Amino acid sequence: MFYWTGSEPAPSVFDPKDKRWFEIWNDVFMQYNKTVDGKYEPLQQKNVDTGMGLERTLVAINGLSSVYETDLLAPLLEFLKQQVSVNEQDERKFRIMADHLRATCFMAADGVVPSNKDRGYVMRRVIRRVMVYARQLGLHDNWLAGFIKEFINIYSDAYPELESKSVLISINDEMERFIATLDKGIKEIKGQVTKAGYVTGSQASVYYQSYGIPLDVTTEIVNGMDGEIKDLQDFDKEMEKHQDLSRTASAGVFKGGLADHTEEVVRLHTATHLMNAALRQVLGEHVWQKGSNITKERTRFDFTHSEKMTDEQKSKVEELVNSWIERDLTVKKEVMPLEQAKQLNAIGVFGEKYAETVSVYTVMDPKNGEVISREFCGGPHVEHTGVIGQFKILKEEAVAAGIRRIKAAVS
Repeated sequence: MFYWTGSEPAPSVFDPKDKRWFEIWNDVFMQYNKTVDGKYEPLQQKNVDTGMGLERTLVAINGLSSVYETDLLAPLLEFLKQQVSVNEQDERKFRIMADHLRATCFMAADGVVPSNKDRGYVMRRVIRRVMVYARQLGLHDNWLAGFIKEFINIYSDAYPELESKSVLISINDEMERFIATLDKGIKEIKGQVTKAGYVTGSQASVYYQSYGIPLDVTTEIVNGMDGEIKDLQDFDKEMEKHQDLSRTASAGVFKGGLADHTEEVVRLHTATHLMNAALRQVLGEHVWQKGSNITKERTRFDFTHSEKMTDEQKSKVEELVNSWIERDLTVKKEVMPLEQAKQLNAIGVFGEKYAETVSVYTVMDPKNGEVISREFCGGPHVEHTGVIGQFKILKEEAVAAGIRRIKAAVS
């Protein structure tokens, strides 16, 4: 479904090449069922599935010409433009910054932290693209805090979790770390152009993967020095190779962070749940799981905490876990509606989205009903903790801003 955004009356004939026709809605007519042998059979119940774009509909209702003119984005753009002298040719950069930072703020509020894998990797790339444009436009040092304040003013009524300080901290920390990297990358591009007069597509892919500098920014720098981009097709080839490697690495991760379902891994998996419960007791309920990886040799557990653990805290966690193992507690699996699990105070990976029906593992004392741990989890686990063995923390370290990592084993 398209809406005419031009100033003159809408043409009688639709022209898909005319950008003033603005798509606000799509309609999917569901009429057939495709069988396993590839045949199409008419459905008994035919349906029309519709998908409306909220911001695009606002454009139509309010007589605007772009989503960047809506109340959801216009104040963010205006804030950015107030920080520097605005040139008309910079409009695209401002739009990219507003859009990317909005997405980044929502990711941070959902518990995503910049990293080198999965969602954290996407977040890091998005932040770095914003930072490249911020440097080019000459935004001053404290602009980010003001932007996030403006963003929260717009969205916090619908998304109160945005009020968390972690939104600013995680984005700001990543930007600060990236500044030196960015300057190094720009220096390398300029050095290449000075020396050879050009940058190749393969080199441009290295600048993107190593320094986070997008191709269009590399192109701008090269053109500004009267250089040229050679063999541009090699950029896409190199990026495709990089994506294939990323997909291969992702495919090698077992569901739930488990290397396999051997006895050793299952014992460590249950020990990890006990460790999570102990960490929340010793450090506080701000502790949330951010990820795990469990092999036959050890469990690796990432969690939210801003300070290095003391030796006393690590010893206390070990004592709690080993006491629960010694009590030979029962481990029980239940499948229940998500809302019921939340009412039972089941916890999971911070920021993770769960299905309407979930699997919950509870570690409890059958003698008095005391619940030690209750988590969303697909399993598998031991049936009682007495078979786990002696728990020992091997190492505790920082892996990102506000994220700690423990490596532990059982014997």
